[in-house]
Formats: sequence, structure tokens, C-alpha cells
Amino acid sequence: MFPYIRAASIPYHQLLPGLLCVALGACTSIAPPAEENSSWTSQRLALQELDSWQLRGRVNVRYENESHTPRIQWAQESSEYHIQLWGTFGAGRTTVIGRPGYVTLEQDNEILTASSPEQLMLDNLGYDLPVSQLESWIKGLPVSGSEANLSFNELNQLTGIEQEGWTISFSDLRQYGDVNLPRRVDLQRAERDIQLRFVGLSWTLEGDDG
Repeated sequence: MFPYIRAASIPYHQLLPGLLCVALGACTSIAPPAEENSSWTSQRLALQELDSWQLRGRVNVRYENESHTPRIQWAQESSEYHIQLWGTFGAGRTTVIGRPGYVTLEQDNEILTASSPEQLMLDNLGYDLPVSQLESWIKGLPVSGSEANLSFNELNQLTGIEQEGWTISFSDLRQYGDVNLPRRVDLQRAERDIQLRFVGLSWTLEGDDG
């Protein structure tokens, strides 16, 4: 039997932030704004070494006059990834697990396999999510071995990449240790009129408890 504890009277406006945290699952503190980047070479090397991370947020997908805005959680461990996409209250959850040359997609208790995550997601979700390239792009890093045009702001922070037919823009950069990581990433490809907008991204890096 739990002892009786008299609850204090707390105004609703003070309770609301906590209730929203419970409803959304968790509240994550936002990293501070990114500092001026003294060396893109050093930043690039640090991002290349960053191969274990997690992110949470939303992705707005606009594809051939259709629009979807699922939540996304992505965990990357070296070359292996675990991506979850779901709608309001967890509806329509899709899980993509893969490594180079092999990927599975689970949706509605059905598991499908393929060698390419892009084709698997296009065939089953109806839109093109360039997972292989996004492993680099989402961090603010051009894909290695492919020509790219880079854009920087006055703080020498990378704000744009043009590569492999995609235009990628980064904004609201935040400081995580020695690296800058974006809270928002916009991708656009003129071919087939595809737009992807990752918003409200929060990152957890290896060895980071927050």
C-alpha cells in the first residue's frame, strides 16, 4: 500500500510542457549553436570518423504531388543502419535495417529483403529516400568518390552540397563536441520532383548520454 501523498496545486500552464514531453515520448535538450569553423578539412575528417550516431526528428517527403511527414529515428553503427519511420501515435511503423549489399524492410508484419534500400523503399513506400548517400549527407558531409560542389557561410560552416543530381541545404547548425551537425536538412532533386525536408533533428553521438 503506497502512503497517501497530498498533491500540490500546480497551474496548468506549468504542467503543459511536462505533459507534452510525456505525449511525445521524451524531451531532448537542444545543442548550442555551432561555432565558427576554422578548418573545413578538420571538420570533414571529424565527420568522416563519426560513424556511430543516432538522430530523431521528422521528415517531410514530397514526391509526385504526394506528401508524407513521418517521424524518423535513425541509428548508425559503422556501415550498419536501423531506420524507423512512423506516423501519429506510432501508426504505420516501417523499419529498415541494412548494411552494404543487404537490407530488410518490415511493415505490417511483413518482411521484405533486397540489395538496395532505395529500390526497396521506392517499391513499398512509394518515394525515393536515398539512404546510401544520406549516411553522409545527413551529417553535412559529401559522399566520397563523387564530384560535389560545396557552399559555405561567413562562419566557414558548410551550408550546401550539390552532388549526384541532388541539392542539399543545411541550416540551424548545432555544436556537438568537435563537429557541427544540422537540425534541418533539405534535399531536392529536379528529376521526378522529389523534395525531402528533415526538421527538428536531435543527435546522440557515441559516448554521449544526452
